[in-house]
Amino acid sequence: MIRPLDLELTQAALASSTLSHGLKFFGDRWTVQVMLSAFLGIRRFDELRSFSNIPRPTLSDRLRALVQVGVLKPRLYQDKPPRKEYHLTRKGLGLYDATLMVWAWEKKWGQRAQDLPKKLYHQTCQHHFNPELCCKACGEKISMKDLDFSLVPNLRLRDPAAKGLGTPRMSVRAASDMSLGLRVDRWCLLILSAVFLGCHYFDQITHVLGIGPKVLSSRLSDMTESQLLSCETDIHDARRRLYKLTPSSRDLFGYIVCLSNWASESHFLEPSSIRPRHRACQHRFAPLVACDHCHQNLNPWEVSFPTSKG
Repeated sequence: MIRPLDLELTQAALASSTLSHGLKFFGDRWTVQVMLSAFLGIRRFDELRSFSNIPRPTLSDRLRALVQVGVLKPRLYQDKPPRKEYHLTRKGLGLYDATLMVWAWEKKWGQRAQDLPKKLYHQTCQHHFNPELCCKACGEKISMKDLDFSLVPNLRLRDPAAKGLGTPRMSVRAASDMSLGLRVDRWCLLILSAVFLGCHYFDQITHVLGIGPKVLSSRLSDMTESQLLSCETDIHDARRRLYKLTPSSRDLFGYIVCLSNWASESHFLEPSSIRPRHRACQHRFAPLVACDHCHQNLNPWEVSFPTSKG
């Protein structure tokens, strides 16, 4: 945690973080659903729409944006009739760690577990596995409590549009329905990040995120109802409410840190302003998602799964 809490520094760091900018694009459920489907080998438009139950205009919008950002590439096959498929690019394959973290969270806490493979099989060690978040430097399994954070605002990311770092525009209609499941969307993930960085009160969260009080009040109500946050009376001031992380929101850390790392290294090519360090090995923390059986890193071509959803 950052102690003492510096609201201005936290605000500047969150605003210029690769997490914040990455979530502008990968913070809605339809985009995440398309990426999950792509890693499951579902590539044709009608198959994507059938599997994901995404409205046709929304799917078209998301596929266009994913092609524009360079994580999917359309391929036209001269069959009869001709067919188009969307394949992951090298840049798209870099999102596999974040996608595995989504799978793990959805299986435990989400609402789409019935649509996902029940088990993943690591062909390298020939065992079923659960993905685990590790430190790339030392290989040790980690959680949020194992890390220290420094905040170094990146001025080049304060105004990404000025440097052409913006994300593809999505239609207003499509962007209005956003969640990974259990009411998790971009603002929710940013609120969780603010709470983790030490902002436990309403006025602190609205200040560092620049979110309106009415909108924040509604979000916090939804998040406490969904058990993504707990809300307690402050023992020092009964008029104030204290917001804390819960087990389900802590389990979202893997997705958050993997997405932030990918956005930094593969998309924006800029260091994030939120910089974790692994306390045990004292190295800058870079996430590695590994097999919990053999503890080796996981590649998409080394993982298989049941093809049926049952």
